Amino acid sequence: MKKIKTLIIDDERLAREELINLIKENDNIEIIGQASNAIEAKEAIKTHKPDLLFLDISMPEMDGFELLNSLDETPNVIFVTAHQDYAIEAFGVGAVDYLLKPIEKNRLFNAIEKIANDFNEKLDNHHQNFRKKELLGLDDKIFLKDGDKNIFISLNQVKIIESIGNYVRVETNDQKIVTISSLNSLEAKLDPNHFFRANRKFIINLNKIASIKQWFNGGLRVEYKSGEFYEISRRQAVKFKQMYSL
Repeated sequence: MKKIKTLIIDDERLAREELINLIKENDNIEIIGQASNAIEAKEAIKTHKPDLLFLDISMPEMDGFELLNSLDETPNVIFVTAHQDYAIEAFGVGAVDYLLKPIEKNRLFNAIEKIANDFNEKLDNHHQNFRKKELLGLDDKIFLKDGDKNIFISLNQVKIIESIGNYVRVETNDQKIVTISSLNSLEAKLDPNHFFRANRKFIINLNKIASIKQWFNGGLRVEYKSGEFYEISRRQAVKFKQMYSL
């Protein structure tokens, strides 16, 4: 049985050590590293490609939810936190389980068993031991963190997603949400039959397009039913035309 490569992420050293000591008693887990903050964690995830994260929520600079939202691909996640208030959000982002500190050994091992059973059944379908999320379509919702607010939005309400440095701005029919993420990471989660990378700055909702016009330098310009215009770059226009046989 292949062991599950696991990364521990918590800003408290004693909490990491306590969890590691408990996990070492379980034969299903191989601890491949630990991180004290989200920045360290992103680098470790990129380098080691873990199958599982034990992830704290409240951390300085970037919390656990923001970390997950910034990843292009997300491993299995078990949240480990002292706060019970985030359970709904945790399961909303696909967490396997939600453990409260201080950790109960039996509760921990039950959570590991859930993943171990699924992991060994589906190992052949994993890419580099990662679990890719199913692509999200118009009928799905996505969790976004905007400052202190945790917001669920329906993707059918999304008009555009705009890159703003290390952030993205998600504009819906009635609100604008700014969250820590990259356009690439969000694009990887969205069904390309409904959302299209128009250029380096924007992802557009294909279902809101009313008309398409030829534009400068081989690009295209799309008009939404609500009247807004967005440009598709020359490079992306080639893909767009292939998709729709234009």
